[in-house]
Amino acid sequence: MTVDITFLGHSGFVIDAGMHRLAIDPFLTGNPVATLEPDDIRVDSIALTHGHADHLGDTPAIAKACDATVYAAFEICEYLSSQGVGKVEPGNPGGKIATPFGYVAFTQAIHSSSYEGRYMGMPCGVVAHFAEAGVTVYHCGDTALFSDMKLIGEIYKPDVAMIPVGDRFTMGPELGSKAAELIGAPVVIPIHYKTWPVLAQDISAFAPKGIEVRAMIPCQTLVLG
Repeated sequence: MTVDITFLGHSGFVIDAGMHRLAIDPFLTGNPVATLEPDDIRVDSIALTHGHADHLGDTPAIAKACDATVYAAFEICEYLSSQGVGKVEPGNPGGKIATPFGYVAFTQAIHSSSYEGRYMGMPCGVVAHFAEAGVTVYHCGDTALFSDMKLIGEIYKPDVAMIPVGDRFTMGPELGSKAAELIGAPVVIPIHYKTWPVLAQDISAFAPKGIEVRAMIPCQTLVLG
């Protein structure tokens, strides 16, 4: 069985595992590089790394339209419930939640998390394991480099990692390369760059040793398995 990973632009993805489809950080409205609209997204689950608008994005609209379950920090889930989202599964770094497709686990991320001035809990990375396909994905979220990325790689053994490399608010290409080497996933996808002028436009320095880099454009799909 294969797992299709489609890039939405910026940091967003839809992961299609056959009977289950998971969106991560589906930011489309107001995203200058996005080529899809919220109405184009059909998923049964959504996972969020943190509450910033460029990650929480269109989650309320997509979750309600698809009757999807949202996996996120406790505070994000409380906010989404207040916005009429009916299915939420709160968690925090270090925790794992069983899902119909396998599990979602939250990891540490060094960043911040708020939405329109409201505190949205701890920022996270998201590990999604698709049991039937035997595929594990690690979305680092927005983060600085931290040494426990090596431990995350050893514990979850991700097949692919999404790593922010846009600098200023996250790692830049050089530190992103070190993160990729610590995590040890055979394939990495650079994210959170080039969306706006303030982010890095040239990520040629993102060149981790012995790891395949797949720089994707919006709507491009990577097939695993």
